[in-house]
Amino acid sequence: MLRVAVVGSGPSGVYTAQSLVQQDPEVLVDVLDRLPAPYGLVRYGVAPDHEKIKSLQNNLRTVLEHDRVRFLGGVRIGCGPGELPGARLRELYHAVVYCVGAATDRHLGIPGEELPGSWSATQFVSWYSAHPDAGDDGFVREVRSAVVIGVGNVAVDVARMLARGPAELSPTDIPQAALTSLAASRVTDIHMVGRRGPSQARFTTKELRELGSLPDTHVVVDEAELALDPAYADPSALPAVQRRNVEALRGWAAVPPAGAARRIRLRFFRRPVELLAVGGRVGAVRFERTVPDGRGGVAGTGQYEDIEAQLVLRSVGYRGVPLDGLPFDASHGTVPHLAGRVLRDGNPSPGEYVAGWIKRGPTGVIGTNRPCAKETATSLLADAAVLVRQDRSQDPLTTLRAEGFRPVGWAGWQAIERAEAELGATLGRSVVKLPDWDSLMAAAQAEDAL
Repeated sequence: MLRVAVVGSGPSGVYTAQSLVQQDPEVLVDVLDRLPAPYGLVRYGVAPDHEKIKSLQNNLRTVLEHDRVRFLGGVRIGCGPGELPGARLRELYHAVVYCVGAATDRHLGIPGEELPGSWSATQFVSWYSAHPDAGDDGFVREVRSAVVIGVGNVAVDVARMLARGPAELSPTDIPQAALTSLAASRVTDIHMVGRRGPSQARFTTKELRELGSLPDTHVVVDEAELALDPAYADPSALPAVQRRNVEALRGWAAVPPAGAARRIRLRFFRRPVELLAVGGRVGAVRFERTVPDGRGGVAGTGQYEDIEAQLVLRSVGYRGVPLDGLPFDASHGTVPHLAGRVLRDGNPSPGEYVAGWIKRGPTGVIGTNRPCAKETATSLLADAAVLVRQDRSQDPLTTLRAEGFRPVGWAGWQAIERAEAELGATLGRSVVKLPDWDSLMAAAQAEDAL
């Protein structure tokens, strides 16, 4: 009987578990996560007002409730105190699949980036998503103007959340502290800035158009900036998403300014060169204007523009980090692999596999993880005849408990869900997320019957 550990309970991890149990009628899968709550970025990365996407949790739940799949939360893999070394994990299972995503964000590498008021979009998303590692860092306190650097879907998410009011956010599961802060926000101007043109932006049209439906918010687009893009005049040759993006932007550019309380300004052909300090914290962002270089990139013009900002959120991509005991390709931020099999010195390493962003890099949407996970699961099961020669008859959970670990099982997660429903009821809202480690673990341990 094959025992497999899947490290990470986000979409890539859950889809890997699903593919394994669908293809093998006997395999047993433990899905481990360092957090006591499952679902990864579906819980902690999807904006609270995107309830349709968040409903994907119901599909992931079905997999984690399968009788041959077991959720073990609160287990950290690593070499630090209280962590389970990767080598020890391999001793407990026939195979381990790492589905840990891209755990850090990219930096701009410009002066002033570390000023107070400058954050990654990931940190802001973690705060309003109630990630237990996030704190209340006063993101929007005394902020009038915010700059979001980047033109992907995450950038759109954080710009939209900055413009949302309490009436739209209160029905969601946003933590109470974040709701209170955003309700008191005095942000009036949100600038989303990209270094290239609209035809090269990474957001999808559905997310982009949402900005135009926000109450009391006007989307501002400068047609002169759009027109610098060679594809602006005739976008018909562009792929469908980029074509629709340009068409949406052209529509906004033709609309005269409105007397809305907030403005979202979409800016193009601007690259950040410095964050400027005012009173010891960020007060503006200096951008160099750019132009197309004819090769798909941009060139600087030597002309600069400063945009006021008391809050700067960079959204310029994610990056994988090295994992305990695994090889790592630092140039790509991924683990070297062949069809999901981890490669050591160019050769497959028996029993070690990867799926998701740590395998292919931070690309694609949630659904992209399905074929990625299936490929890895297929490789693993093709190796099963060799892997099962190792004796793994002892239940890993028994060993983990004997070694001092107290994993949060499915019953513990259900207790967290009940606690979040109860918290919402006391606040006159629906479900409200528990925002910190203490409250999550207290809820889980109260009724964890694993």
